[in-house]
Amino acid sequence: MSAYPTPPASEASAAHSQRAWPRRHPWLSLLGLIALAIAVLIALWDWNWFKGPIEREVEARTGRKFEIAGNLDVDLGRVPVIRADGLSFANADWAKQPTMATAQRLELAIEFWPLLKGDVRIPEIHLTQPRVNLQSDPTHGGNWVFKSGGGGELPRFRKVWIQDGRMEFLDAAGKTDINLTVNSREPRREDAAPPVEVEGGGRWKNNAFTLQGRAESPLELSNAQRPYRLNLRAAAGATRAHARGELVDPFHLRDFDLQFALAGKNLADLYPLIGVAIPPTPPYALDGRLHRDGARWNYQDFTGKVGDSDLAGDASVDTGGPRPYLRADLVSKRLDFDDLAGFIGAPPQTGRGESSNPELAALNAQLDAKPRVLPDTPYRLDKLRAMDADVKLKAARINAPGWPLDDMQAHLLLENGLLKLDPLNFGVADGDIRSNITMDARNATIRTRADITARGLTLAKLMPTVKLGQDAVGKLGGRIALSGNGNSIAKMLGSSDGSVAIGMGEGQISNLLMEFAGIDLAEILKFKLTHDRKIPIRCGFGDFAVNDGVMTAQSLAFDTSDTVLVGTGTINMRDEKLDLVIRARPKDRSFFSLRAPLLVTGTFKQPNARPDYKRLGLRGAVALALGAIAPPAALLATLELGPGKDAGCAKHLVN
Repeated sequence: MSAYPTPPASEASAAHSQRAWPRRHPWLSLLGLIALAIAVLIALWDWNWFKGPIEREVEARTGRKFEIAGNLDVDLGRVPVIRADGLSFANADWAKQPTMATAQRLELAIEFWPLLKGDVRIPEIHLTQPRVNLQSDPTHGGNWVFKSGGGGELPRFRKVWIQDGRMEFLDAAGKTDINLTVNSREPRREDAAPPVEVEGGGRWKNNAFTLQGRAESPLELSNAQRPYRLNLRAAAGATRAHARGELVDPFHLRDFDLQFALAGKNLADLYPLIGVAIPPTPPYALDGRLHRDGARWNYQDFTGKVGDSDLAGDASVDTGGPRPYLRADLVSKRLDFDDLAGFIGAPPQTGRGESSNPELAALNAQLDAKPRVLPDTPYRLDKLRAMDADVKLKAARINAPGWPLDDMQAHLLLENGLLKLDPLNFGVADGDIRSNITMDARNATIRTRADITARGLTLAKLMPTVKLGQDAVGKLGGRIALSGNGNSIAKMLGSSDGSVAIGMGEGQISNLLMEFAGIDLAEILKFKLTHDRKIPIRCGFGDFAVNDGVMTAQSLAFDTSDTVLVGTGTINMRDEKLDLVIRARPKDRSFFSLRAPLLVTGTFKQPNARPDYKRLGLRGAVALALGAIAPPAALLATLELGPGKDAGCAKHLVN
């Protein structure tokens, strides 16, 4: 008899049936187990399990630590969407910031079926509050260059959308620190990568600036072979730039082709920005094609204005040598002469219709308030030594009121502080003035030498404001050879030594003008009542010796058939004072010829030409005394018997 009770027959049959069901239905049982396992997996699944493998994979591919501090989630579908929060990507070990990139959230879509074949296709990526810190270093290059790893190439993204992004670019060696906000905008084409709008600023070569505009998707920055299109506007102080076009490898500025507009109040402001030293100028606006060829930056086919002058041509700056090397070939159809005033240390005119800026206007006001006219602004020796240059300038027409200037041709050479203007030629009064000027700024004091030759200058055009001189006939020439020491035009001329010579041959001039010079009242009255006439010029010459800035007249004469003018005295360039005496010796006989010398005195800024009143007063007193005795004898004091003779000055003419 059994110790345990025997189960009923019905219960035994049920247990046997349960044990036999899986054997009778194996596939259904397997599906049930799989379904149960999936249900349990779904209930317990956490995508964060994959954070570690993903982080290790990125580090293997880049050599940088990658961390997902927040949640990792996946929305399954035909194109799964991965979401990750709190991302950070480490910087290069030499960089200033510990992280190169962070993002509050990353969403990326990844195509599932190509992924099964090992083909990673990411059609879109969305970034919320990304922060990117880029840094350039002379030794290590850029922090965007990764160490080679064993994971192959990084996946390529088709589109990136950025919300509230910020980017920093730091180049400590170049004193450049740029901070920009970046936000994506809708592309013009549905299949195109979204462009970005950027806004911000910082410091470029230690100069504050602002930047705004639109550029292609940041994804294109990683492609060093494909052009990167942009349209940006920047401002640094009063200097404004507008760049539109294409860059290749933007972080290295390896190659680019941009239409580049540049405008500002003074070209001299470019010196701290690009290292090119240009003398002060009035406001300017230029637009041309900017591209790079190795170490040479080329600005080609540009046009625009500087002050009231048009300017066009080609320019380049080569940064591959010990100093920046500026080369330029410039052309002006109409050059306003005072726009070149900065080259001699003087500001341009600021009167009505003249272009200027507040700084130059203030300098002009200071110059007007000074008793002197020669520019005394010192040249910047550091600028003369900071760059080399080879600049050519041609001006087809010159606007210079009161000056008979026609055109201009100049060639400037600057090498390591040694500046040469060879030639500096002007078309003047139908003739020309050719100059060769050397300024040696390699020492603390500039040494300057100027050799100037004038040929074929028309006498009438040299006296455009003298009505009686407008009908004069004759040609004038001359030579100037000066050398001096000083760091301003005033110092150079005030210390100069050398010679100045001018001369002319035969011609014609107003007889009335010569009678005024001789103060012949009778002849003046005759020509006023009748008509003026021209008289022959036999010759004219002036020969000055220059010593320590003082020009001393060794011989000075102007000989006509009517009168000989003879001069003596000095022109002091150091003190800017005039002290000349012009004596007229009429060749005809005339009553009421006062015969007083003409005194040319005063300063360069306020010259004064007047008769010697003391001698006039003496002759007048003699005449009155004689008149008290016999009226006819009163004429004796002013009687001119014409002792003057032909000067015979042909031998003094400058050939």
